[in-house]
Amino acid sequence: MDDPDPEPFRPFVPGTQPPYDAPPYRSTALRHPAQPLVALPHTITETTGPQFSPARFPAVIDISVVDGRAAVGERIIVEGRVLDEDGRPVPHTMIEIWQANAAGRYHHPRDQHAAPLDGNFRGTGRVFADARGAYRFTTIKPGAYPWRNHANAWRPNHIHYSLFGPGFATRLITQMYFPGDPLLPLDPIFNCVPDAAARNRLVAAFDIGVTQPEWALGYRFDIVLRGRGATPADPADDHEEQV
Repeated sequence: MDDPDPEPFRPFVPGTQPPYDAPPYRSTALRHPAQPLVALPHTITETTGPQFSPARFPAVIDISVVDGRAAVGERIIVEGRVLDEDGRPVPHTMIEIWQANAAGRYHHPRDQHAAPLDGNFRGTGRVFADARGAYRFTTIKPGAYPWRNHANAWRPNHIHYSLFGPGFATRLITQMYFPGDPLLPLDPIFNCVPDAAARNRLVAAFDIGVTQPEWALGYRFDIVLRGRGATPADPADDHEEQV
C-alpha cells in the first residue's frame, strides 16, 4: 500500500556540501560551471541501466594482495553501510575504490612523483553492498603524497569511493579520511565543506570490533546518499589532484 503521507525529500543543509568553485582548491576554477545549471530530464535508459552486479562486474574485495603476494604497508579492514536519508539501507550498491599505495603513489601513469611503486598493489577494488547495505574490503593504509595545489601541499591519507545507483546518472564520488591525520586541517579538498560536522562525516572511525586480532586494524565508514545528513561529495567529481 502506498504511504498516504510520504515524507518529502529533505534538501541539503547549506554548507554541508562543497561548492563547485572552491578557490583554495585551485583546479576547480577551471572546471566549475560558469553558467546556471540546466536540468535535463533523464530517460529510462539513464535511470535503469546498466545493471551493476557481481556477475557482470566481478568484485575485488581484497586489494592488499596480488596473486597471493602481500603489498607493502599496514593492512586494514574497512566496513560500513550505504544508507538513505532516513537511515534505511540502500542494498546492492556497487562501490568502486581507488587509492595510493603505502608510499603515497598511485598505480597510474600520470603519477610520477618520487615514491616507489608496489607491484603487489594495484590500488583499485570493487565491492557490493548486501541486502542490509553493508560492505567490507581489505586494503593497505594509503600514504600521504605531495600535490601542486600550493607551496608544500600534501594530501592526507584517503581512499576514493565511487558509488553507483541503478544507472550512470546516479553516481556519487567521495573520499574517506582517517582519524587523527595532522594534514586534515591543511587540506583544501577536505576543507571545501564549510560545515565542520559535515566535514567530519568524511572521517572514518576506528573500530575494534572490525579489527581482526594479529592481522589488521579496522575502520567503519557509513555513507548517507542524500538529505540533511548526507555524506559530502567530491567537488571535483574526478581524480584531478595534480599529483
